[in-house]
Amino acid sequence: MLHQEKQKVAFAPLTPPQLMVVIDTEEEFDWGKPLARSNTSVRSIAAQGLAQRVFRSYSLTPTYVIDYPVATDPAAVRTLRSFADEGHAIIGAHLHPWVNPPDEEAVTPWNSYAGNLPAALEYDKLARLTDAIEHNFGARPTAYKAGRYGIGPNTDAALMRLGYHVDMSVVPRTSFAADGGPDFSAWDFRPYWFGPDRQLLEIPLSCGYAGALWRYGGRVYRAAGSKYGIALRAHGILARTRLLERIRLTPEGVDDAAVIRLTKSLLRKGCTIFTLTYHSPSLSPGCTPYVRDQIELKAFLRRLDRYLDHFLTRLGGVPATPAAVRALALGGGNCVDDAGDAHGGPPSAVR
Repeated sequence: MLHQEKQKVAFAPLTPPQLMVVIDTEEEFDWGKPLARSNTSVRSIAAQGLAQRVFRSYSLTPTYVIDYPVATDPAAVRTLRSFADEGHAIIGAHLHPWVNPPDEEAVTPWNSYAGNLPAALEYDKLARLTDAIEHNFGARPTAYKAGRYGIGPNTDAALMRLGYHVDMSVVPRTSFAADGGPDFSAWDFRPYWFGPDRQLLEIPLSCGYAGALWRYGGRVYRAAGSKYGIALRAHGILARTRLLERIRLTPEGVDDAAVIRLTKSLLRKGCTIFTLTYHSPSLSPGCTPYVRDQIELKAFLRRLDRYLDHFLTRLGGVPATPAAVRALALGGGNCVDDAGDAHGGPPSAVR
């Protein structure tokens, strides 16, 4: 079972909203084609300074969770290490199994979720990645985000064994089961302790429902995704009418108004910890579907800047890092046993 033993963290009511930025720092590949071991180019890392300038203007330290091609490319290491050595970035780990040795498994959609691999192979791949990061960056990573959000029943043991403290792989209200991945449909925004002796902190990505029907989001969204709902294009109708929409906190394909609606919705529900995320290749036009040219790149950076201004200036939020959130949870967070989710039913483990 996935994260079976969980203990959610209820942060003190007076805690100001905390914002982390977590960047999936990875190789470039054609998102419309099958995955391949040969896709190891990381030229887009050279463009990360564009966003760094935005972050520094808000005194925000982003977390770059990097995968094996990035961690072992000398030019990419120089770029990212310069950020980290100056105190302007945190380096974490991001496992893409198909480009991470040992290359023992077939490259398939199922195997692209590291949590689906045999426990020994998932551990070996994560150990190789962790060692490469430590060797090339001079410090061992303690924050992890699985590529494709692919945690599984053995991930917590591997993370503990390798010295990790924080995982950031959960995407609330979202299922990847149709492609062989985990089902997070019943998960919400609250961080929680899990793993052996509950020593690992899960900080979910900020994703949730907004709109008049948010209280019934899980049931309505599932119904809209049924055969008949798809035929009626129910998800689109719900979003256009603002009755219900599922939004991720990202500048990739999501406009300013939508991320602000999500933020307001999560704040109303008592959310304290927010995570904004995107893919590093989006800063190099043509590498992701979200940024295809220079015009879209400028729009992407504007959206990023506007959201940081909204959260950190207008809302009075503060920048955060995975380690800072964990310290906050250890020092001031109240733990509650996981007895179910009032807005989506009991948390169901992936089987």
